[in-house]
Amino acid sequence: MSIKFEITHICKQSGARLGKLTTPHGVFETPIFMPVGTLATVKTLTPEEIKEVSEGLILGNTYHLWQQPGEQLVKKHGGIRGFMNWDGALLTDSGGFQVFSLAKMRDIKEEGVYFKHHKSGAPLFLSPEKAIEIQEALGADIIMSFDECPPPYETTDYMKKSVERTLRWAKRGKDALTTDQALFGIVQGGLDKEIRKYCAEKLAEMDFPGYSIGGLSVGETKEEMYEMTEYLNDIIPKNKPRYLMGVGAPEDLVENVINGVDMFDCVLPTRIARHGTALTTEGKVVIKNNIYAEDFSSIDPNLKTPVSKYTKSYLRHLFKANEILGMRLISYQNLAYLKHLMAEIRQAIKEDRLLDFKEEFYKKTNYPKVR
Repeated sequence: MSIKFEITHICKQSGARLGKLTTPHGVFETPIFMPVGTLATVKTLTPEEIKEVSEGLILGNTYHLWQQPGEQLVKKHGGIRGFMNWDGALLTDSGGFQVFSLAKMRDIKEEGVYFKHHKSGAPLFLSPEKAIEIQEALGADIIMSFDECPPPYETTDYMKKSVERTLRWAKRGKDALTTDQALFGIVQGGLDKEIRKYCAEKLAEMDFPGYSIGGLSVGETKEEMYEMTEYLNDIIPKNKPRYLMGVGAPEDLVENVINGVDMFDCVLPTRIARHGTALTTEGKVVIKNNIYAEDFSSIDPNLKTPVSKYTKSYLRHLFKANEILGMRLISYQNLAYLKHLMAEIRQAIKEDRLLDFKEEFYKKTNYPKVR
């Protein structure tokens, strides 16, 4: 079994989709947010805690696990699930984003990408076939095509050549697949609508089980991101899941669900947690700020979690004292909040009132509204 996806309701007010995603390791209602477990761990949290703050579908990172501890060792454990003792579902990326983020250390050729290890500087080579081979060893339910994630403001000429290569790589990866893992094609093209449309249509001809939108939330404005997802809503096949890669700010989840996105992931909730920023039902809270030194209230009075019993004063103290517990508690809070937010979004879709929900969301929180 690969995956199955069905749309169960379309919001009459917003056009947003409610869906059911069936994987070998769980059935999930969409839209869904997926926590990122880069190195077979969602940073600071145990698998038991991850279960509590997720729907049961998380990510692993192909590039990083290829480098440490190596995909063959992970495979000997039965894949990432056995390695990290996770009994839920899994998605892996392809390593394509590292081609973007390690731009100063790589050389893109037709056969693949030559680059250097981000720490040791050792020479590395990643191709569409190698990316599939690694992901087969890691054993995720859903895997990604190897692509180039170009910077958003590249020239039209560069973007055209990049997308043509990404399409050739998508075909090579599809041909290399030997398992029944669900391989998604990745729509690239920067901020050029015609190139995006071309990429999406060519990938649709290849008939992937799902489609990812890559190359957003990489330096463009939020307005530009929303404009592109809105544009792609009518172009990417409607009967397949749409996955917006690397997007996880609360306001971005609300806006992009309205634009037809079903799946999201992002390191943002755990990354900002480690620096003392909490996501709550009332908005962002920077817990290190002096105003919380003697604040005896809960970090999120509207969301009952194990974090609720600690005062803002205590949480601030943990960060000022560089105690790891502070990072753990805020990581838990941030993922618990995003799980709660997605449940609210799904309920609003069911009740055909997502646009009303959006207005309430901005009124009740300090999350930034850009349009």
